[in-house]
Amino acid sequence: MRCLAARVNYKTLIIICALFTLVTVLLWNRCSSDRSGPFPRSLASPERRAAAAASESDLARQQSEEASPQEQQKAPPIAGGFNGNKAPGLNYSKVYTQRAPYHPDGVFMSFEGYNVEVRDRVKCISGVEGVPLSTQWGPQGYFYPIQIAQYGLSHYSKNLTEKPPHIEVYETAEEKDKTSRSVDWTVPKGCSLSTVSDKAKFTSVKQFVAPENTEGVSLQLGNTRDFIISFDLKFITNGSVSVVLETTEKNQLFTVHYVSNTQLIAFKDRDIYYGIGPRTSWSTLTRDLVTDLRKGVGLSNTKAVKQTKIMPKRVVRLIAKGRGFLDNVTISATAHMAAFFAASSWLVRNQDERGGWPIMVMRKLGEGFKSLDPGWYSAMAQGQAISTLVRAYLLTKDHVFLSSALRATAPYKLPSEQRGVKAVFMNRHDWYEEYPTSPSSFVLNGFMYSLIGLYDLKETAGEKLGKEARVLYERGMESLKAMLPLYDTGSGTIYDLRHFMLGTAPNLARWDYHTTHINQLQLLSTIDESPIFKEFVKRWKSYLRGGRAKHN
Repeated sequence: MRCLAARVNYKTLIIICALFTLVTVLLWNRCSSDRSGPFPRSLASPERRAAAAASESDLARQQSEEASPQEQQKAPPIAGGFNGNKAPGLNYSKVYTQRAPYHPDGVFMSFEGYNVEVRDRVKCISGVEGVPLSTQWGPQGYFYPIQIAQYGLSHYSKNLTEKPPHIEVYETAEEKDKTSRSVDWTVPKGCSLSTVSDKAKFTSVKQFVAPENTEGVSLQLGNTRDFIISFDLKFITNGSVSVVLETTEKNQLFTVHYVSNTQLIAFKDRDIYYGIGPRTSWSTLTRDLVTDLRKGVGLSNTKAVKQTKIMPKRVVRLIAKGRGFLDNVTISATAHMAAFFAASSWLVRNQDERGGWPIMVMRKLGEGFKSLDPGWYSAMAQGQAISTLVRAYLLTKDHVFLSSALRATAPYKLPSEQRGVKAVFMNRHDWYEEYPTSPSSFVLNGFMYSLIGLYDLKETAGEKLGKEARVLYERGMESLKAMLPLYDTGSGTIYDLRHFMLGTAPNLARWDYHTTHINQLQLLSTIDESPIFKEFVKRWKSYLRGGRAKHN
């Protein structure tokens, strides 16, 4: 009996060990599958791949700072800003329903959801230029035309889709414009403030004299609702206009100083400084106090702005120093058109004699590609700049914007080796390169953005002026229709054609790129009746739901 019991216990032990081993193996495989990344051999679910893609923000930034989906920080919505108090966060792995047939004067794709200024690779909004300064590929900061065009297009699109903003007027210096609000100026000893008539503006304005060693003349504001401040300004001498903010940081007061110099940004103690240039003639300064506060507090010597939870609670007062004039002091919920025209005007001022917007940082797309030296052009930058300029022209009828857009087609005609953006695939298909690399890279989403710009221009400029843009657009569309199948993996899409050009592994598109491809094709399907676009949209959407191409 004792022998029988021992044998039974021995068999039980073997069974328990076997079960334990089986469970361990199953758990190990499951954990390995979970760690295998967005494109494991067994292909995880689209949801898991999307989550993995979202966690690879560093990789995204290494690849490109293209059309916001690829590189925007996935930050929670923040209050205030040119984007209003309740700017919605954008899901960059989402397919957006095309509202209606696309028009050059309408919303640009889904850009009403983009918040360019909150990106951690935006150092700040320049006080002199009024546009973002990028640190995507260098901590020193540089003006990146793609980012600036996106800044303009996003605010243009928000202006079309949002309600008109609430605006509080604090000072106009005109008796007839004064409402029940009491204008509360404080003028300390040694300073003066007076109402004078200005011949250039044909109106009354406030003239201030406040030496630097005084407290300055101040206007009480007390706004707890909105955080976009705007005022007309003209300095006679060096000076500054400062805004005092009560913040969520233990109710501490921070002061944002807008100074008549060219310093980009500085932060010391609880004082933030932005250079706004000399401002010796009348100009309007419109600033997003939320962004200016957070960029100042988060200032660093690295590529990324440091994260901070600090927010303004109340705009306390405005302080003017030096000698100059002020008028039209307002605080509003949004100021989208000010941001849009800042971007449009920057593009006009900074277009070079070749019709392009040179990108003044080195760019290395990947192993096997030669580095792009500073001064390279991007077809995506050209296209999105054109889309911005066309909208500025349609709003103002100012031919300065249209002329700039027309000149921007020049790099489309020159090959990469001649500092253009044109490549030819298989000696047959014209392609406009987002990165004019050697060898050619054929990035898909950047190419489609370049085509949308050409479409905007040809539709706006008319048959005669728009002839060149029409020819370039039609050649590009022919290439897109012929080459789209090369970007289809049967379960997703491909970012570029490096596997063909370099003989390397394919550069698979993450889900945010994949959905960008779909959104672009949806737009193009409203302006081109070719069935190929709708067919690819349907197929590529199915991949998001786990669909796969048939196997043999």
